[in-house]
Parts: sequence; C-alpha cells; structure tokens
Amino acid sequence: MTIIILYCVTFAIFLGLDFLGLNFLIKPVFARDIGPLLLDSFRLLPAFVFYAFYIAVLLYFVSMPGLAQDKSLLWVFFNGALIGALGYGTYEFTNLATLKDWTPQMVATDFSWGVFLTGVSATAGVWITRVIA
Repeated sequence: MTIIILYCVTFAIFLGLDFLGLNFLIKPVFARDIGPLLLDSFRLLPAFVFYAFYIAVLLYFVSMPGLAQDKSLLWVFFNGALIGALGYGTYEFTNLATLKDWTPQMVATDFSWGVFLTGVSATAGVWITRVIA
C-alpha cells in the first residue's frame, strides 16, 4: 500500500508543478524561439506515457530506496535532481546538438526546471508518504 501512496502522491505533485512550470516558465521561452512548431494543445497519450514511466523510474531509483533505508530528505532531493538532470539533460542537449532553432536559453530553462521539478517531487512524495503511511 505504501508504494501506491508514494506513486500517487509523487505523480500528483509532479503533474501539478509541471502544469505551472510548462505554462509560466517553459512555454514563453519555447513560444518565442520555436512557436510555429508548438501545438495549440498537447497530445494527452504521449504526455501520460512520459509522466507514468518517469515517475515509476523516479520511485525505483530514488523514492523507494529513500523510504526503505530511511534516507534524509536532502538525499532524496539530490538523487531526484540527478534523475531530473539525466532525463531533461538528455532531451535538451540532444536537441541543442541536432536541431537548428534550439537555443541555449531553451536548454537552460527546461534543464533547470526538470532538475528542480524532479528533486522537489521526489522529496515531497517521500515526505508526505512518511507522514501518512
């Protein structure tokens, strides 16, 4: 039951924070640089597949060990941030290397957001699960 709580809480926090980040941090930068390439509204299925898988990986490598071994929340945040750097860095730096209109500002904005978002989501998920489970 604990893993279900952990997954649902982490998923909800990640989704809620990312909704805000995408709308207020990422979209303005991306719209300026690659606006014609952006959809008017996102495709739900690929977004759901990414979120579901990403959170499962985050739990496997960070949150579950954090709970099972009673790691500090700082440990959880740092390791969550590393997963964020890996995931978002792969996307952003590959695009910067291969796409002509990808800009360093897009990379810096989305990479920083992904690191912060993943670290905070993992930490909040573990903390809330510890409190309620």
